[in-house]
Amino acid sequence: MNITVVGTGYVGLSLAVLLARHNMVYAVDIIPEKVDMINRGQSPIRDKEIEEYLAGGKLSLKATTDGRTAYKDADFVIVSTPTDYDPEKNYFNTSSVEFVIGQVLDVNPEAYIVVKSTVPIGFTRRMQEKFGTRHILFSPEFLREGRALYDNLYPSRIIVGADREDADAWKHAERFTELLKQGAKKGAVENLLMTPTEAETVKLFANTCLAMRVAFFNELDTYAEMQGLDAAAIIRGVELDPRIGAGYNNPSFGYGGYCFPKDTKQLLADYMAGQIPNRIIRAVVESNAVRKEFITRQVMEKLGDTAEPTVGIYRLIMKTGSDNFRQSAVQDIIGLLKDKNVRVVIYEPTLRADEFLGCRVIHDFAEFAAECALILANRRDAELEKAGDKVYTRDLFSVD
Repeated sequence: MNITVVGTGYVGLSLAVLLARHNMVYAVDIIPEKVDMINRGQSPIRDKEIEEYLAGGKLSLKATTDGRTAYKDADFVIVSTPTDYDPEKNYFNTSSVEFVIGQVLDVNPEAYIVVKSTVPIGFTRRMQEKFGTRHILFSPEFLREGRALYDNLYPSRIIVGADREDADAWKHAERFTELLKQGAKKGAVENLLMTPTEAETVKLFANTCLAMRVAFFNELDTYAEMQGLDAAAIIRGVELDPRIGAGYNNPSFGYGGYCFPKDTKQLLADYMAGQIPNRIIRAVVESNAVRKEFITRQVMEKLGDTAEPTVGIYRLIMKTGSDNFRQSAVQDIIGLLKDKNVRVVIYEPTLRADEFLGCRVIHDFAEFAAECALILANRRDAELEKAGDKVYTRDLFSVD
C-alpha cells in the first residue's frame, strides 16, 4: 500500500515507522529540519523505539515537505496534525486537519483519509458533510509520550470509525485495521469498528478517565499532606485492591501534556453545549486547577518570610525521559507564583533559550541550585540529590 502520514509528532511519526515496515510511506511535515532528520535516520522526538527503527534503515519511509506530491498516489492519508484547545471558543482548533483534508481531496479524491488527531465529538461527520465525501474515517490513538511506537507495536486495542451504511467505507476501515495489525508485534489485538462519532467519543472518555485517576490520587496526596499522613503508605494500601491497581497513582503537580488538559476540557464543553447533566467531568477539570493552587500555597508556606525569594523549576517536562513540556502543570504554577511576586528561574536542558515565560533559564545545574531558595520538581531525578533539602516534590514513587 501507498500511505501518507501528515504530521511527524509522536502520533504521526510512530505510525509512519510502524506502517513503513510493510508499506511505502511518505511522512509529511512543514518543518524542513524534521524532514531532513527523518531522512537521515534520526528521530526529531525522544522515543526509544522510533530512534532504533529509524537508525536501522530498513523502512520504506521518505519524509517530505511536499504534501501534494505525497497525496497523489496514496491509498490512505493519515492526518495527525496538532489540535490545540481554544479556551475562548471551547473547541479544538481543527484548522490544520481541515486544511489537509481539503488538500488531499483536491489532489486525490479516491484516497481514504484517516483522522488520527484528537477532535471534537461529531467532527468527522461534519467533515464528511462539508466536503461531500464518505472517504473520511476516524481512528483514535492510545499512545504514551516517549513510548508511542512501542504502544503501536503492542496496542491495547485498534478502533476505527466508519459509516456502517457505506459498504466501501466499512471495507476500507477493515483494511486500515489490518494494516495496523500487520505492523504490530503483538499477536492477538482486540479491534473494534464503530461509527466515527462513537470512536471520537471513546478517545475523549478514555483520556478523561485516566485524568480522573490522576486527579483522584493528587487529591489523596493533598489530604495526606495537610493531615500529616504518609501518602505513599496510603496509596500502597489502596492500590493493592486488584480492582484498583497501581496505574496512574504517583502524585504530581497536576496532569498535563499533549492530551489530558485539552481532552478533558473539550469533553466538558461538549457536555455543556448539549446541556447534558454532569458532575464528574466538570470536577476532573476543576480538580486539576485546585491541585496547582494547593501546590502554590505549599510553596509560599515553605518560603515563609524569605526576603525576595527565588524559586527554581527543575524541568518543565511532564515525566522522566520525555522532551515534551507542552501544557505541563508546572507552567501554570509558574504563573501563580509570579502573581505572588515570587522570582522564578528554570532549569530545563532541552531549552536553548535564555528566557521562558518571562523567567530566566539557567543552563548550569550548580548555578541554578545555588540561586534558589526552593526547587520545585514534578518528578525526582538523581541530579536533585546535589540540591539537598531545597527540593519540594510530590513524586512518591519515581516512576516514568
